[in-house]
Amino acid sequence: MPDGRAPRPSAPRLRTRRVSTKVGRVEQSLQFVVGVAEAGQRLDEFLAARIVRLSRMGIANMLARGGCAVNGAAASAGRRLSTGDTVEAAVGDETPNAMTPEPMPLDVVYEDEHLIVVVKPAGTLVHPTRGVKRGTLANALTYHLNRIRNSEFGIRIEEEQDFHPSASAEASIQTANPQFIRPGIVHRLDRDTSGLLVVAKTQSALSRLSQHFHRRLVEKRYLAVVCGRVEDDMRTIAAPIGRDEESRPRWRVLEGGKAAETRMRMLERGGARTLVELEPVTGRTNQLRIHCAHAGHPVVGDRLYGGDAHARLCLHASRLAFRHPASNEPLEFSSRLPPEVASALGGA
Repeated sequence: MPDGRAPRPSAPRLRTRRVSTKVGRVEQSLQFVVGVAEAGQRLDEFLAARIVRLSRMGIANMLARGGCAVNGAAASAGRRLSTGDTVEAAVGDETPNAMTPEPMPLDVVYEDEHLIVVVKPAGTLVHPTRGVKRGTLANALTYHLNRIRNSEFGIRIEEEQDFHPSASAEASIQTANPQFIRPGIVHRLDRDTSGLLVVAKTQSALSRLSQHFHRRLVEKRYLAVVCGRVEDDMRTIAAPIGRDEESRPRWRVLEGGKAAETRMRMLERGGARTLVELEPVTGRTNQLRIHCAHAGHPVVGDRLYGGDAHARLCLHASRLAFRHPASNEPLEFSSRLPPEVASALGGA
């Protein structure tokens, strides 16, 4: 392209179809065309990047049940993709995971009938995993959203009551039981990263917000305390990121990986550490942590990528800006640097 930027992947075509299951649930088929920048990528990595509402475990389950085809033929997780390949993924809920509403503290920044913006604490998973079913942000949001809705109808929500939400993209908000709402997780933060997260409360909001993220119309900024003295006031870190099955960490700067770019702005120098603002131009796995380490300034507390020891990872999602999915009005949210991160600036 003339401006030197990598071409953006094409938007998915979405269609909904009824599948013949005993409970008559809805399954949806998502279709994607592989772009030039995605050639050579593994199928499971491609799907994880495209279907952000599904956890990696959800992607693995879908592939295991034969729910994905490439150019019309069934394909496995490790299939390498080529430019122009057509990928079709049947995102259904044949094997739903129980989601337990849990009364957990939520730091709510903004909420209306369409969406909610919260500050995720460090150490909290966004989604349940195979080994962790409770104590996630999704559990807390499920309780919060249903408590509000059910209060309108005089329905009491039981803390230990499980429900089985749809795992499909557009049907992930309303379940077969209309008194329950499943939060529409649009994007993620690493377990050890704190900060702002927007969650959809309706199907239309989920669809619109997902489009905004896919088209890179959402502005995200992070604050980080990094090791060493960052000399440049502004710099751009452009280094491809890929997964190497034989190395640890598996995600790292890798020749032949996916193009990745991060903008770093120096905010404050504190001895042997620096407070920086990070803007991810692309959204690769562990991108900010990998790029900081690649630049010689790993994030303080990042044991995986060589950061100084600290009580927590000193990375915080501090700013989120996007257009409202219903009104199209611009929304901007900010979150202050947590004290335990700010205190790391003076350490060494």
